[in-house]
Amino acid sequence: MPPPNDLGGFIVRNSFYETISAAIADIVEHGFDSMARVEQWIDAIRRSAIASMTPPDVLARELNATMQTIYRRMVERDGILRMHPGVSRFTLERVKPKLRAELDRRIMASANLIKLNREQAIDTTIRRFSGWATSIPAGGSDAASRTEAKTEVRKALAQLPFAERRVAIDQGHKLTSSLSNLLAVEGGAIAVVWNSHWRQAGYNYRPDHKERDGRVFAIRGSWALERGLMKAGPAGYYEDVTAFAEEPFCRCYGTYLYALRRLPGEMVTAKGRAEMERAAAERKAA
Repeated sequence: MPPPNDLGGFIVRNSFYETISAAIADIVEHGFDSMARVEQWIDAIRRSAIASMTPPDVLARELNATMQTIYRRMVERDGILRMHPGVSRFTLERVKPKLRAELDRRIMASANLIKLNREQAIDTTIRRFSGWATSIPAGGSDAASRTEAKTEVRKALAQLPFAERRVAIDQGHKLTSSLSNLLAVEGGAIAVVWNSHWRQAGYNYRPDHKERDGRVFAIRGSWALERGLMKAGPAGYYEDVTAFAEEPFCRCYGTYLYALRRLPGEMVTAKGRAEMERAAAERKAA
């Protein structure tokens, strides 16, 4: 056990878990006899926590690769068009600069979120250790549970790799949703069908999202609404509910509709039906 004023070399040679173990053993032996002792260990724990994490440049490359893979599948390989039946490849090409900008924006947002989560995990670890250490009476305590203290103090950092993977996955869903929404706006979508994964085994779906499954939401401000050719159905407007992937770990997605004939009959107005009949007559004549 190094003395509390000589921890510099200790942290270089030991892992985060070993540092936590040493800190707790030292406090159990000596108790809260000075703030200097606690602060020395706090500094050692902070540095060992940072050293135990995946280096930021490595994490950035992994995150970038994940987002780029989603973008290639969705945009460069036309996967996004399956969610937008009726949208031409020409429209997709026209919108690509905006989609690329959204990819860059989402990569930056994801990296910042992971950075904030790391800072929070370290702060939580320090706060738990400090709270525990200052509760041990000076001179030490035989009653203090080292195992329980280790588990509680290191919990936030132990869960961090799992949390970072979940962040990357969730941000991937958000990227997919935002790319799709951009194409819908540019392509002139008039409604969207909600698709939920509630039937998937093990998926922790939200009950209200399950209720939306298969329902058709009108898109406010669409050309069909402005021309009086359609109206909102029982589901209402998409803008009045939480968006796809807006809530944490939501995997719902939309199938966008662009033609009146794709709408449920109850959403088409008399003027809309007349317009469809006129268009059908023109196609027949042609």
